[in-house]
Amino acid sequence: MLDPEGSVEHQPASSFPKVLLIPLAMLLAIAALLLLAFSATRQKEPDFYTFKVVNIRGKLVSLEKYRGSVSLVVNVASECGYTDSHYKALQQLQRDLGPYHFNVLAFPCNQFGQQEPDTNKEIENFARKTYGASFPMFSKITVSGAGAIPAFKYLIDSTGEEPTWNFWKYLVDPNGKVVKAWDSTVSVEEIRPHVTELVRKIILKKKDEL
Repeated sequence: MLDPEGSVEHQPASSFPKVLLIPLAMLLAIAALLLLAFSATRQKEPDFYTFKVVNIRGKLVSLEKYRGSVSLVVNVASECGYTDSHYKALQQLQRDLGPYHFNVLAFPCNQFGQQEPDTNKEIENFARKTYGASFPMFSKITVSGAGAIPAFKYLIDSTGEEPTWNFWKYLVDPNGKVVKAWDSTVSVEEIRPHVTELVRKIILKKKDEL
């Protein structure tokens, strides 16, 4: 079409060349995917309950089943000077507060003084028959050094506290985060108030949700 002056009419040029729209759209899509991947990574950040372990009967189990409750993780031994006092107190704590909001999670270990030499079956029989232990027990493991299982490595990394003897105790909150660690010399009764407070918070939260 000619304008009054006889020249060809020109359409307004686009301010953004169409040839650049496709690469820009691709960049935006890639950025969105990276953001989603980053968010997923953050959501999957490990905690104690994300690990799998072998129970005292030899079955692989997920600690996820304890999410939402408080756990006191202990490396136990059957022939230690701390055995009698700890097993009695741990079972009493389990009886008083468990199993819906709290559990003792017992991991036999023979690293320290060779004081857990028996088989898993013998260890379980000893704990159940001698102390009436009703808390969950797991297969005999290594809890410190290069051979420590991933779940214990997480406990150690979270607290900076690595077991140096039997009956170290790690308190884990309902979200799988480690609250505190205590060595063998700290009695279960000294720890009880810390456990009770976490359990109380769970109960209050559930009441508020009703």
